[in-house]
Amino acid sequence: MRRRNRDSANKEKVIMVLSSVFVLAALTATGLFFRGKSEEKNDGYVIDFSAIEDESDTLVKNESTEIQGVMDETADTQGVSKEAVTSDDLDYDPYFQETNSVNVENEESADGENKGEGQDRKAEEKSGEKDKKKNENGEEGMIEESADAETLEEVARMEEMEDTMAIATSTSIQPALTFGDNDTLAWPIVGNVLINYSMDKTIYFPTLEQYKYNPAIIISAVEGETITAAANGKVNSVYSDPELGNVVVMELGNGYELTYGQLKDITVSEGGFVNKGDIIGSVAAPTKYYSVEGCNVYFKLTKDGIPVNPMTKLTAN
Repeated sequence: MRRRNRDSANKEKVIMVLSSVFVLAALTATGLFFRGKSEEKNDGYVIDFSAIEDESDTLVKNESTEIQGVMDETADTQGVSKEAVTSDDLDYDPYFQETNSVNVENEESADGENKGEGQDRKAEEKSGEKDKKKNENGEEGMIEESADAETLEEVARMEEMEDTMAIATSTSIQPALTFGDNDTLAWPIVGNVLINYSMDKTIYFPTLEQYKYNPAIIISAVEGETITAAANGKVNSVYSDPELGNVVVMELGNGYELTYGQLKDITVSEGGFVNKGDIIGSVAAPTKYYSVEGCNVYFKLTKDGIPVNPMTKLTAN
């Protein structure tokens, strides 16, 4: 029995050892397999740092060569000796002479910088002066514009005040009209009477070739002559009439009115007050009703709407 037990125990040990060996072999093979796969995959992605370092060295050499060439050209241009350059002066530009250095005198460079600074200052001063001038011009322009606006407003106010004063003078503040029966009239224009006043019998009118009553006198005149007011009065109306042309009617007071016809360039307006002798217009071309008589002034006087012979009131011509 004991022998059998020993044999079975030995067999188990052998089996365990063989199993361990098998497992180790399998693990080893698996590791080798995956290692080979990883090497195959990484072949395309491995970075060659040595090649990069070689390229960097080449680029640095090329750049240093180009910089050295530029420096050599600059040195040739400025007349600086190349022998003064050493390999140890890596941070030193051999073609630049430091300004204000103790060991190096660089008057030209200092002068150049001073000149540059002076030019910069001059440019800044000029730009400042230009800006100042622009501002001043802008302010002057604004002042002028404001002054013009104020001037226009002042002119408008003055004109409005003048109009108001004129209206007040011609309407509200006008003197009383006191024309009476004993007052006289001045001739509105110097001329002969072409057709006389006639209300008691008819009188002949050459253009119409007929006889009719005439409530006015027709005074001969020359076109363009000035017509003056025969007395102080207030302008009641200004209108146009086919027979009498442009007409001005003035109130004299106490029921008296004067009517002027055949006018142009009238200088008075309704509601205005006119003094005796003031110009009220000029002589116009005659209407078709007075074409034969020629240029004239129609002059009529009424009292409470009834015609009055103007010749009884007119002074000596």
